[in-house]
Amino acid sequence: MSGKPINLKQVKLYMKERNKGKTQVTAAAKADISERSGRRIEQNELQLGNRKRHWRTRLDPFLAVWESEIVPLLKNTPKLTPITLFEKLQKDHPDEYPDSKLRTFQRRVKEWRALHGTDKEVMFR
Repeated sequence: MSGKPINLKQVKLYMKERNKGKTQVTAAAKADISERSGRRIEQNELQLGNRKRHWRTRLDPFLAVWESEIVPLLKNTPKLTPITLFEKLQKDHPDEYPDSKLRTFQRRVKEWRALHGTDKEVMFR
């Protein structure tokens, strides 16, 4: 009611009360949401607040070396693991890429391989 996003638990509670035959006002009060939000739930206009972002919230720490160093390695030797590439990056650029950036690097490599990597073998039975 105070501008907080409505969660799935509240939606389920609201619908449970409505299915019992309660009014919108009563069901919304039990779910701790506004009557207007209850109408939105029933009309499928509600957007739950737990959607994933599609934008970056921080600057990419690998932007300086990605195209010049990492992509050529990924293209030439696609079997290299992200950990091996990250260790090479740490060796070439000491004190610039701490171990805390490993998971970010792994995600970045996974995303690149999905978009630009070699095709996976598909078998149909």
